[in-house]
Amino acid sequence: MNTVKIDLNKALKKYFGFNQFKGLQKPVIESLLKGQNTFVIMPTGGGKSLCYQLPALMSEGTAIVVSPLIALMKNQVDAIRGISTERGIAHVLNSSLNKGEVAQVKEDIENGITKLLYVAPESLIKEEYVNFLKEQKISFLAIDEAHCISEWGHDFRPEYRNLRSIITQIAEVPIIGLTATATVKVEEDILKNLKMPDANRFKASFNRPNLFYDVRPKTKEVNKDIIRFVRQYEGKSGIIYCLSRKKVEEIAQVLQVNGVKAVPYHAGLDAKTRVKHQDMFLMEDTDVVVATIAFGMGIDKPDVRFVIHHDIPKSLESYYQETGRGGRDGGEGYCLAYYAYKDIEKLEKFLAGKPVAEQEIGMALLQEVVAYAETSMSRRKFLLHYFGEEFDEVNGDGADMDDNTRNPKTRVEAKENVKKLIEVVRDTNQEYKSKEIINVLVGKSNALLKSRKTDQQPFFGTGKEKSESYWMALIRQVLVDHKLSKEIEQYGVLKTTKEGLKFVKNPVSFLMTEDHIYDMDGDDNIIINTKGTGASTDEALMKLLKDLRKRVGKEKGVPPFVIFQDPSLEDMTLKYPITLKELANVHGVGEGKAKKYGQDFVTLIAEYVEENEIFRPDDIVVKSVGTNSGLKLSIIMNTDKKIPLIDMAKSKGLSMEELIDEMESIVYSGTKLDITYCINEMIDEEDQEYIFEYFMDAESDKIDLALEEFDGDYDIEELRLMRIRFISEVGN
Repeated sequence: MNTVKIDLNKALKKYFGFNQFKGLQKPVIESLLKGQNTFVIMPTGGGKSLCYQLPALMSEGTAIVVSPLIALMKNQVDAIRGISTERGIAHVLNSSLNKGEVAQVKEDIENGITKLLYVAPESLIKEEYVNFLKEQKISFLAIDEAHCISEWGHDFRPEYRNLRSIITQIAEVPIIGLTATATVKVEEDILKNLKMPDANRFKASFNRPNLFYDVRPKTKEVNKDIIRFVRQYEGKSGIIYCLSRKKVEEIAQVLQVNGVKAVPYHAGLDAKTRVKHQDMFLMEDTDVVVATIAFGMGIDKPDVRFVIHHDIPKSLESYYQETGRGGRDGGEGYCLAYYAYKDIEKLEKFLAGKPVAEQEIGMALLQEVVAYAETSMSRRKFLLHYFGEEFDEVNGDGADMDDNTRNPKTRVEAKENVKKLIEVVRDTNQEYKSKEIINVLVGKSNALLKSRKTDQQPFFGTGKEKSESYWMALIRQVLVDHKLSKEIEQYGVLKTTKEGLKFVKNPVSFLMTEDHIYDMDGDDNIIINTKGTGASTDEALMKLLKDLRKRVGKEKGVPPFVIFQDPSLEDMTLKYPITLKELANVHGVGEGKAKKYGQDFVTLIAEYVEENEIFRPDDIVVKSVGTNSGLKLSIIMNTDKKIPLIDMAKSKGLSMEELIDEMESIVYSGTKLDITYCINEMIDEEDQEYIFEYFMDAESDKIDLALEEFDGDYDIEELRLMRIRFISEVGN
């Protein structure tokens, strides 16, 4: 055994130049070199890949490494080739190779040059490759990202579940499975599928003390907030994750036009562009990669200083793995996620078309994400508990490294309610999920509770003095405290524990914090205050701007709202534009409107800024990328051609409401739009004059006030179209 240790240290120095192993690397490698099946759970940044690379270099024959991503394989093959004079020491075998390249790979394996062969599971099942590999000396099989095997894993791939039968056809060799994220359920599922329950298991701590976890409400100002955040890290590396390709492109463009070196990365880009963007990130030719979740697996960049989730991920495993790409060198790693419940609802809709079992798994995983986002307890403790690890939130390493522990909410005594909660779980025969237990406590009956006569029990409604959100928060904290447990096999059914039943007999103090409440619409109305003192506009400037608007309106003979709407004035109090160019970037103000009415406004703002010594927040004067400029141009051209609105909407894939939204945006930004031709077909001339006069005399252009005034004579669509005509003719 000692000789193995000495050889290992020498080999580590010889091949990789390191003097010592990290964490569990050494015992893992010893296990594999002894020919034993091995299973490794090691967080991102823990050095998983060395656990199979070093044994492969030391062993006779070729090690097969199954990996899910071409980008990941390329990255690792380049790294191994960098430590050897033999280019053929490591190869990739996948769909990206031509016939000549495949022949070269086979030749190097036959000649004993290749020590590591990276294959995608789809390639490994090809009969041609199976027959070839049968004839070769194979040292072992490594399955990287092994969570892909499990249906409970966050990146399940059906082809991964056939790996055991394929490797058995090729050779009887030891298997090493590796993953950065696995709950107890996923771990058991992997080992069962690979038929190696006897494997030596190695599990490193999931705690990454240098990572700071922060969850913020996702508002309409999210792009502005991201730009402000990223600019604090100028010249440093970061990753921004989005769930859709469209959003990746949009955020990358917004960052680029606001002076941030950023590139997009998603499966819709051709392979050449993806490789180029990945290399730019690794070589520090760009600072930020905006990506779908495909980016980053196996990317060994140690100095990623922030990881932002623009969209909340589908599972806590995904979230943990993606945040784990930050601060791998032990330095700063800021993990910022934006959360709005409507994003969760979108993800639930995606699950709707899937098989029932898959839907239930997906929903269970999503609810864990909701719990993490909404909890006000230590995020680190919550996250580590999810992976089956205890954490001391007072003295643990990294204890104050999240938004909840830095800004704690008040804790309240909940001893009696914890007792009540555990008793209800016990007395309903431990057969309900959290939602039903809450229904029982607050006395909300439904078909399931009626069918089991639970709504007739004496404990039904005994917790109705508290809200549903209170009980949900309490359940989450009681779970983390092991007084209840969640049965994964039954998709989240709550069960009592020994500790919980002991608590019922002898209750002691239990301090709880209530969850954060995020607006169901994603807090769309929050305005991020640029001065960092709260969510409010500059009221003094707002009053001056309104007075000026009124004065200009009188001079021009038009209602004040024709000049600039309230949201535009509010945005001016946040951005303090002092040139017409800056004014054109204000919400609802285009170049035309800025030129027509803007000079008096920027002069007033410039004087106000100077008199009050205001620091102008240039960092969040977000330049627009004009993503809809093509659509707007098309609408202007089509109205010039007098195309019917219904046909215009259909050709652009818009509803009538969405088309009117776009048209309003055009005219409020100062561009003329002649839609008289379509209004003439809907409203007779006399009525048009009547509505026109109303808007001319009105103090506000709000449609609900107009509806009230006309008392049902005209519908919303008619009034909105007349307002567009009015603004276009009078204001522009």
